[in-house]
Amino acid sequence: MNERKKLTIKDIALKANTSKTTVSFYLNGRFEKMSDDTRKRIEKVIEETNYSPNIMAQSLKSKKSRLIGVIVADITNPFSNNIVKGIDDIARKEDYQIIVGNSNFEYINEKKYIERMLDMGVDGFIIQPTMEFDKLVTYIEKMGKKIVCVDRVSSNFKGKCVKTNNYDITFKAITQLYNKGYEEFIFVSEDLDIAITRVERKNGFVDAIESIGANSHIVKVESQLSYTDLSKELMKYINISKKVAIFAAHGKVLQKVFRAAKHIGWDVPNQVGIIGFDNWNWTIYASPSVTTIDQPTYQEGKHATKLLIDMIENRESVLDSVIFDCSISWKESTDL
Repeated sequence: MNERKKLTIKDIALKANTSKTTVSFYLNGRFEKMSDDTRKRIEKVIEETNYSPNIMAQSLKSKKSRLIGVIVADITNPFSNNIVKGIDDIARKEDYQIIVGNSNFEYINEKKYIERMLDMGVDGFIIQPTMEFDKLVTYIEKMGKKIVCVDRVSSNFKGKCVKTNNYDITFKAITQLYNKGYEEFIFVSEDLDIAITRVERKNGFVDAIESIGANSHIVKVESQLSYTDLSKELMKYINISKKVAIFAAHGKVLQKVFRAAKHIGWDVPNQVGIIGFDNWNWTIYASPSVTTIDQPTYQEGKHATKLLIDMIENRESVLDSVIFDCSISWKESTDL
């Protein structure tokens, strides 16, 4: 059996009694240069023939693939999920598609994804970078691709970025906890060396403690540490004769801190207060409900995508890099 001939733009133009250029305008959504009658004729022919344009051929001709490479640090993290949701919503509105990779905080994974996505012809990248990402910036730019970094942005990166005010909101939270009556503070985080955001939050914590003159401890825990083991670790620093506030630097640690407090049987919030990044929905249903620092992750993803597409399309955009403000959602776990 002979294969059915693949229709071309020329075939559609002949059937619709118009030019190839007009059909091309139609396929790219440029209707302003054609009459309603012409548009309806082309639309009818496409429906009748079930015509599907050759995307690769269009990409070669336009020198754009309309693909965006997205690399996040941890795809299992709700933070990353919401970032990707924001990216995808804007990308689809702009007729772009996204390809998502998960670096798992490892530079080697990040590098491999970038190389593969470049081979696929992506027009640009939205990246939640590892600490070593700066090594790849020049390479990506030499390939003529645009970059927007989200969340984790090193001081060496001079391009467009979208992030949150990690330092300021942490400083504010500790100061307000002190004003609520907490006397000692514990900062808990997994590896500080894999995420700039964790360093920014630690610096905000340290400077706030210095400002208010309180006692504090910084506890670094392994990512595989169970909440029962964390319980033992925290017991080394908790003096229940004083009101202690535990600050969790990120969402996974906040879950473990809360479970550890329940396991030990601390009176939350009267003996021990709990606060941390991020609001992962469970926090409002916990007993007591948990105070969180909420990041506008969906908005970050949307803004990053608008920035990138403006750069790809060479638009004269009013958009620029932005630092979004986080908010503190005070709940029962710190309500003295």
